[in-house]
Amino acid sequence: MTFTDGRIVLAGNKVRRRPQKRADYLLRYTRDYLIAVVEAKPDYLTAGDGLQQAKEYAEILGLKFAYATNGIEIIEFDYLTGQERLLQQFPTPSELWQRLQQEQDITSDDSQRLLTPYYHHSGKSPRYYQEIAINRVVQSVVQGKKRVLLTMATGTGKTVVAFQICWKLWSARWNTTGEHRRPKILYLADRNILVDDPKDKIFAPFGDARWKIENGEANKSREMYFAIYQSLAKDERRPGLYKEYKPDFFDFIIVDECHRGSARDSSNWREILEYFSPAFQLGMTATPLREDNRDTYLYFGNPVYQYSLRQGIDDGFLAPYRVHRIITDYDAAGWRPSKGELDRYGREIPDDEYQTKDFERIVALKARTEAIARHLTDFMAKNDRFAKTIVFCVDQDHADEMRRALTNLNQDLASRYPDYVCRVTSNEGDIGRGHLGRFQELETETPAILTTSQMLTTGVDAPTCKNVVLARVVGSMSEFKQIIGRGTRVRDDYGKLWFNILDYTGSATRLFADKDFDGDPAFVSEEKIDAAGATYESTITEETPIVEDGGIQDDYGPTGVVIDDGTPEPRKYFVDGGQVAIAAHLVYELDPDGKQLRVVKYSDYAADKVRTLFTGAIRMREQWASPKERAEVIRQLEERGINFNELADSVGQPEADPFDLLCHLAFNAPLRTRRERAERLKHDRKDFFDHFSPEARAILEELLEKYAQHGTAQFVVPDILKVPPISERGNVIEIAGYFGGAEKLREAVNELQTLLYAGF
Repeated sequence: MTFTDGRIVLAGNKVRRRPQKRADYLLRYTRDYLIAVVEAKPDYLTAGDGLQQAKEYAEILGLKFAYATNGIEIIEFDYLTGQERLLQQFPTPSELWQRLQQEQDITSDDSQRLLTPYYHHSGKSPRYYQEIAINRVVQSVVQGKKRVLLTMATGTGKTVVAFQICWKLWSARWNTTGEHRRPKILYLADRNILVDDPKDKIFAPFGDARWKIENGEANKSREMYFAIYQSLAKDERRPGLYKEYKPDFFDFIIVDECHRGSARDSSNWREILEYFSPAFQLGMTATPLREDNRDTYLYFGNPVYQYSLRQGIDDGFLAPYRVHRIITDYDAAGWRPSKGELDRYGREIPDDEYQTKDFERIVALKARTEAIARHLTDFMAKNDRFAKTIVFCVDQDHADEMRRALTNLNQDLASRYPDYVCRVTSNEGDIGRGHLGRFQELETETPAILTTSQMLTTGVDAPTCKNVVLARVVGSMSEFKQIIGRGTRVRDDYGKLWFNILDYTGSATRLFADKDFDGDPAFVSEEKIDAAGATYESTITEETPIVEDGGIQDDYGPTGVVIDDGTPEPRKYFVDGGQVAIAAHLVYELDPDGKQLRVVKYSDYAADKVRTLFTGAIRMREQWASPKERAEVIRQLEERGINFNELADSVGQPEADPFDLLCHLAFNAPLRTRRERAERLKHDRKDFFDHFSPEARAILEELLEKYAQHGTAQFVVPDILKVPPISERGNVIEIAGYFGGAEKLREAVNELQTLLYAGF
């Protein structure tokens, strides 16, 4: 039984999945409670040959019992005792459950609640890691753990997990008093979108039990409550709506995105949680322990389960990404106003050298915004103009300027689709939410581009989002992970298997270099662009130099120096003149040990990967000459992201044979063209062609010509026979007849390929 989707691998613009993880048998105590894994081996192997695989899967699946069998003997490994033993027969489900109960102190009442079924009417069962998260939280709660933490990467379904936890506790009538009643549950977050979306969609099965606390109304007659902190908290005008409820009113509280301040000692949101201290409290976060979220872990404790971005990408549940680092010349060298230069409102701009962290905070440079918009427009024109794209700007003014620039650069589409580019910030209110709703729809083409500042960093499920654009500095790792999470959703049915991160500020490449970051980019690229936004240099790289962020914070801390003289004038200087060029566009990828980002050319990257597979050109030729072994070599190279056509183009050698090109780059071997190989084969091995009839010989020569012209690295029979001019000689059966049958045809084609690389 498979339990992952298989990692998505990019090779150029081609996408493939690696094999799924597959256990031979998964044993369930109930439909919703997985208890053991079995690895089955054939009878000519021992049962012990399968135990390591069984243990690996048991650890991934969070199981306490692993078994291996060859049909004759059975080996059990018990994680509860650390004992490995031979068995005559498998234990019964009840025996396993009793052992689990005894070792983990699960009472009969706890057992009944823990085994309460999931909600299945949606037709979609939880993934393996979601099952682990649900069951561990429910077990912690029913066994009396008052504060619980879940750490799960953005896009892995925290809201689905929260719903199933609530459903199990609600259906089991668990509560803090032991009465025969359903629990009262509060779902807390800090933004309306984070509670409205779950309430109206995923939590819909709760029906009339749902209620959102807002507008100062403290309804007490429901069971499933939703609220944002701000609607409950005290302020200068109100003592705090939360005090309308007794401290023990709620049995269970879920704190979504709890890393964003709810557990900080200095936060008045912490006051709400402490007021409701009799309730069991679950914190959910996407961010592993770091210095900036230590309070969260101190309050809730260590997570009962963690599922990282890296794991999600490895399992194929999350999309990998290419990261493009684009640098304007203003960002590369800084910007300084001329003496006495005035801004849009006639104010003199203070003389200073402004850097990336200052742009759109102290000085708003219209030319820079337009250069970024022009580059993004060109990028989408080359790939997909309707690819769903979110542009993260510094503030609402910047998002407005960016929207205007993008609209004017795409007038042909904007005239047909007035909402092709939209701004979604708090100022838009319901209009912005309407744009966002259409953006999230799978079937809609527009809006294609949303510009925003803070509003869309979290809680926006946009499964077809293909471009995440950073036009502002992101100083927080927590927020960075939330932002890139806008693109990590996978939709196979819509061709959404990976996404681009276009980084115009250095935030992504700096944070990817952080040793605590846990999701490797598939590729990162860097381009240099001119004032017109056109690319004039492009490379593919491995890792990134660390760039200081100047202490900027982007979620709820300081946002840098701003101009504020107490007047109603704008809080920054607006500069409308000047010209901006794109100075660089780089591609980054992690180095082989996954620790550093370094900038390398695509050719250097390919050469490095070839050297990891082969010790030299002779060993590579041995495998390449065999069509069967060559197919495996090609597969391994594609898994490492090497595409022959792109590689040949990047080094200006479109006529080179793939094998020769790789050997030349990796081992400094002579570089030959495909035509040279073809001509030498015909000249040196006439005896090979003379063995065949004129018709068969003509077909082999046409195959060789097709190789010389188009660079076919692998002749696949019968597919290669179905294209002109070979197809004009008859159908596959007729062509095979010229060789004496299909098998002899295949042998002839394989020998042709082998001879092509033999001896030189």
